[in-house]
Amino acid sequence: MSRRTIAVTVLGAFAIVAAAHLVFQVLAPDSAFTDVSQWFLMPLLALGLVLVTSAPRDRLVVGTLVALGFSWLGDTAPDLVDGDASFLVLVGFFLCAQLTYIVAFRPYRRSSVVRTRPWVVGLYALAVIAMVAVCASAAGILVVPMAIYASCLAAMAVLATGVNRTAAVGAMLFVVSDALIAVRAFVDADLPAVGLWIMATYIAAQALIVRGVLTAHDRRGRAYRSSSSLATVTDVGASSDG
Repeated sequence: MSRRTIAVTVLGAFAIVAAAHLVFQVLAPDSAFTDVSQWFLMPLLALGLVLVTSAPRDRLVVGTLVALGFSWLGDTAPDLVDGDASFLVLVGFFLCAQLTYIVAFRPYRRSSVVRTRPWVVGLYALAVIAMVAVCASAAGILVVPMAIYASCLAAMAVLATGVNRTAAVGAMLFVVSDALIAVRAFVDADLPAVGLWIMATYIAAQALIVRGVLTAHDRRGRAYRSSSSLATVTDVGASSDG
């Protein structure tokens, strides 16, 4: 079986597990299957990314793999603790994921909205302020880690705009997913099927970020090969002239 076939199989398994998880979010959100299926999502997506790319992998791909690893810990570790500690563990591991994404996306900052459309950065800043303001009264001492996390999440989303549009949309969905988590945790509001929407946006966010990373990785690889070929031709021409 070829590497490509294995990659397609793994990513197909990711899609099936994701679909099954979302179905159970509607039919039985508190079931054991809902928890267990979530544990497998990020490993399958990360394995697919590993299989589609080849060594040596660039900083963008490696950073994305590490971020997916921290995301997996954020998906699983909170199940081992209760109460406020569970939420802190969740925020802690996903904060590590956001910081890793920031490091991976930083080389693309010159193409991001920071340079091209600075006013968009203001919109993300307003989103952070709104999220903290809505949840502050109920969050208590958790408002500080929540504000730090929200700021890093917004920074990640801003930098993702420099990678490409697909990664930017994925990052924006990540903001939506985490905003829904904050509302569910701290706001006394009856949001229908909130667990479904949290996971649907989260799964789509990670999948789109990976897709965007693959597109950027492939484009960069083609540019490198083209420049290498040009250098080779130039060297040959120089040798002929000599």
